[in-house]
This record gives sequence, structure tokens and C-alpha cells, in this order.
Amino acid sequence: MDANLTLRAPVEEDIYEMSAKERDELEIGSLPGSLIEALELTEKSKLVKEALGDHVFTKFIENKRIEWDDYRTRITDYELEKYYPIL
Repeated sequence: MDANLTLRAPVEEDIYEMSAKERDELEIGSLPGSLIEALELTEKSKLVKEALGDHVFTKFIENKRIEWDDYRTRITDYELEKYYPIL
């Protein structure tokens, strides 16, 4: 790793009040919006794979896929309240 990295100037504004264009101009990224997005990014990460090792990394990804599948197939209270009256 490069020991001569310098920090950029801090952002003092509220980033949640900024437009997407303003955040892009300041190179402010966003965190994944869901578990599956985070999982897909993690699968591509050499750093995570090296840190965990092949076996743990593989099992971690497998378990998170099971967790995602369990989550996405559940009906939430929100869905029941919103859509049940339509039926």
C-alpha cells in the first residue's frame, strides 16, 4: 500500500441534501442499497477474499445467499398492509 497517500478536504455539507450530480462531482459514493447488492460487490472483492481465506470466503458467500433467499421470499407486514386490502 502507498504510504504517501493524502486525504482530500472534508465535506462539510449534508450529503443527504445534495443531488446525485453534486455527490458525483465530489466523488462521494453510496453504500449498497440491499443485501444482494452488497453480496455481489463482496464476491468481487479480492481484499475480502484474501482477508477471510478461500474456505471462509466461500462459506460466507454461501450463507449470505441463503440469508438473501430467506429474506426475499418472506411477506412483510408492510406488504400485507399495503396489498392485502386490494385482494
